[in-house]
Amino acid sequence: MSRYLVAALYHFVSLPDFKDMQDPLLEVCKSNNVMGTILLAHEGINGTIAGPSVGVHAVLDYIRSDKRIAGLEHKESYAEVENPFNRMKVRLKKEIVTMGVPSCDPNEIVGTYVKAQDWNDIISDPDVVLIDTRNDYEVSIGTFKGAIDPRTVNFREFPQWVKNQEGLGNKPKVAMFCTGGIRCEKASSYMKSEGFEDVYHLKGGILQYLEDVPEKESMWEGECFVFDDRVSVGHGLVPGPYDLCHACRHPISEEEKKSEKYVQGVSCHRCHDTMSDEKRARFEQRQMQVTLAKERGTEHIAVDQTAQRAAKKAAKLKQIAKSKKGEQA
Repeated sequence: MSRYLVAALYHFVSLPDFKDMQDPLLEVCKSNNVMGTILLAHEGINGTIAGPSVGVHAVLDYIRSDKRIAGLEHKESYAEVENPFNRMKVRLKKEIVTMGVPSCDPNEIVGTYVKAQDWNDIISDPDVVLIDTRNDYEVSIGTFKGAIDPRTVNFREFPQWVKNQEGLGNKPKVAMFCTGGIRCEKASSYMKSEGFEDVYHLKGGILQYLEDVPEKESMWEGECFVFDDRVSVGHGLVPGPYDLCHACRHPISEEEKKSEKYVQGVSCHRCHDTMSDEKRARFEQRQMQVTLAKERGTEHIAVDQTAQRAAKKAAKLKQIAKSKKGEQA
């Protein structure tokens, strides 16, 4: 049985030459059979990669060979049987985690880091307001007991949510958390810049907590959403029971798959009624390609242009047929 090492990594640091780092880093990843996505920006590096253990560590060693990134920390877990990623991408971005507030810089100001072992004491303090900085679909399958869910669709909405919460200042301390630590680190920088003085965030994020804190002592409820084919992990970073709707990218449980609106690779109960015919045809074509690839024992990478054109044509023909039927009625 194959076993792939998954490493989640990020480091806030000034990288004015980040564009020059792209090609060499991509080559190192590919030469070590490592897949995943790494983001580079002026403010630092962020990503998740997976592959053979020796390959992943070779990539991490290469990244840390840059003295500016020598302090990079990463979180490890494992994926069984298949690599959770199907390609390697190194992308250039304006931000390694997009908040859309240029003045917010964790390299300049940031909240107080709290180790996983000390997190329970912090969030049990009655003077602390606890905020989950993740998106709504992530929070839907698990969070810390008593945490506020901002119900944001993306991280860009977080600053406006904070501005709308007049009651946040009623408690003297704010504690925040996210999957691996990067979003709450930036969120803590933003909160400090907005005048909140006592701001704390979970070092290493939920993943570190689930790895370090015994389940019997845990204040975590549910599963933690992750951005790869495992979809979710639980205590000990063991892969959870959720799958992913490839249309709307929301996690779905086995119970939710029983819905008549669930079609593997095409739709789930959340997106079925709002999906266009063109999208549905495209996802159906993609799922057909995935199924054929599995039958052949090969790996599906992406629907090719011919398949995409066929899907669009099928959707167009279906729409024409609907129109004609309406005219005849």
